Amino acid sequence: MDAIDHDILEVMKMNGRATASEISRKVNLSVPAVSERIRKLEDGNIIEQYTIKVNREKMGYKLMSIIFVNIDQTENIENFRSAVLQMEEVLECHHLAGEYDFMLKVLLKDTGELEHFLSNRIKLIKGVKKSNTLIVLTTLKESINR
Repeated sequence: MDAIDHDILEVMKMNGRATASEISRKVNLSVPAVSERIRKLEDGNIIEQYTIKVNREKMGYKLMSIIFVNIDQTENIENFRSAVLQMEEVLECHHLAGEYDFMLKVLLKDTGELEHFLSNRIKLIKGVKKSNTLIVLTTLKESINR
C-alpha cells in the first residue's frame, strides 16, 4: 500500500458509494488505475466488505449497552465464543486482558429486551460466571473504520 491507496480508502470511508470516476478526480489518477487499485485492495482483504450505516434509533433500537462477562473455566471459552457469534444483538465482542474476559457491545430496543437477553441468552451459556452491564446514555463518537 502506498499513499495513493490510503487516499482512495479515505475517499471510500467517507462515501462507500463513490464511483471510480469520483475517486479518480480526488486522487489524481485515471479511472482504470483507480479501479485496478480498488480491485487489489479487495483481493488483499484490505477492503473486507461494503456496508451502510443505519440510523439505529429510527429502526427502533434505542438501547445500547456494554456487557462485561467472566467465564468460569478456560475450556468454556470456545463455547461462549460460538454462542456469541450467533447473536445478532451483539455488535462487537472483544476478548480482554484484565478484570473481565469479554466485553460485548449490544444493541436492543429497550430494557425489556436487555433483561431477556441477559437472563435467557447470556447467563444460560455454559461457563458464564458473572456479568456486569452498563447502559450507554449518549454516543459522542463511533467510527466503523480508522
